[in-house]
Amino acid sequence: MSNEQYDDEILDSNKISSTDRDGNPIPVTIPIALAPGITAVYTTRLGGLSTGDFGNCNLGGKSGDDPTAVLSNRVALAQAVGARLSLISQVHSGVAVDVDDSFEINTPFGFDVSGTRGVEGDDSAAAPVVKEADGQVTSQAGIALGMFAADCLPVLLADPETGIIGACHCGRRGLEKGVISATVELMKLKGAEPSRIVATLGPRICGDCYEVGDDIADKFEKRFPLTKTTTRFGGAGIDIAEAAMIDLAFAGVSKVVDSMPRVHAATEYLDHDLELDELCRADSEGPSLHERLEVIQHSMCTLENPLWYSHRRASLAGKTHEGRMLALIVRH
Repeated sequence: MSNEQYDDEILDSNKISSTDRDGNPIPVTIPIALAPGITAVYTTRLGGLSTGDFGNCNLGGKSGDDPTAVLSNRVALAQAVGARLSLISQVHSGVAVDVDDSFEINTPFGFDVSGTRGVEGDDSAAAPVVKEADGQVTSQAGIALGMFAADCLPVLLADPETGIIGACHCGRRGLEKGVISATVELMKLKGAEPSRIVATLGPRICGDCYEVGDDIADKFEKRFPLTKTTTRFGGAGIDIAEAAMIDLAFAGVSKVVDSMPRVHAATEYLDHDLELDELCRADSEGPSLHERLEVIQHSMCTLENPLWYSHRRASLAGKTHEGRMLALIVRH
């Protein structure tokens, strides 16, 4: 399915500070129009208050980052997208939840049952209630369903007629457990029709980079035919995006918007971005920004593109932790 929104203005973060005059973060995001009033949004590493290996716009709260910085980044993101965030605890499951059953504002940025460590002034710190799942759906406007990622694949879905939206976190294990079908089934229970659902696939590690070994790749290929790859490192890998397309088709979802053209344009637009250049120099994950962009084969790949957080890239650089992006879908 084509998307005619690629010519929209893309923010040039060279022209603005990464914080406002009060020191609050200004997240740099990439929007993807799925349907009238329904938008997917990908956060980048740019425009946050996190530092060191978490720099700069880390939105994940489980990996040891300064919780005050994470909270500030999330509040700023909610303001940027004009919606309340909905965050759950992702555990590589095949489970999806209807957040309309429990959604309540319990943080300054929205609804958080992800198990994030709280900070002073965050009411959720006193008695956190964790909801473990890897898919979530809502029929409400003004809620941005969020999926954390740092190599795993976010899949975002919307039925434009009913306004029902869904999001799922598709790692290897979640895909094998059927998280996409579980999310679509929950959308159907709320009134969505698969033939009307529009989907898009977010940033993820590509099949050329996701090396898992022959045993895992062979098992995965039995579930998802033709998804075994030979990676650029020389070993056996898998293509999780292709697996997601297979399960979307089985779930009856055939309308898929390609996020790549918009992401590619945004990546090229940031080729001289000072903040991204500094991150590339400081993160020890590869050469300079210019050199890294020159060799990108897949702009959606979290390992290749320095816009994204990548667990695999951080591990190759000898790091013990890294940040998380959020892939969001919201209906206004």
